[in-house]
Amino acid sequence: MTDDRLLDQKKWKRLREFVLARDQYLDQELKRYGKRREARYVHHIFPREFFPQWTYEEWNLISLSQETHNMMHDRTGHFLTESGWSLLLRTARKNKIEVEPFWREMVVKPS
Repeated sequence: MTDDRLLDQKKWKRLREFVLARDQYLDQELKRYGKRREARYVHHIFPREFFPQWTYEEWNLISLSQETHNMMHDRTGHFLTESGWSLLLRTARKNKIEVEPFWREMVVKPS
């Protein structure tokens, strides 16, 4: 499914609004460091291109500002950056998801 098709779905729009409200429209990554910035983006921590089974899971979604969202993954190839990979690992630990050794090679932007 392309990005455009996902964004047009009613289910995604409702879930996106729920996540933003849940996170009080604040960038959750910056909030960890005591900073406040408005969030307008909902980020798939486990990229949906690689983990479609978790596309609509609330635990896999986080509210971010545009700046932080752009730091999480390469916007052209959907690969994660080191920051995105770190968030994925933290989320996996929290949700007791075993990270497979090949995942890093699959989802992190090649150097």
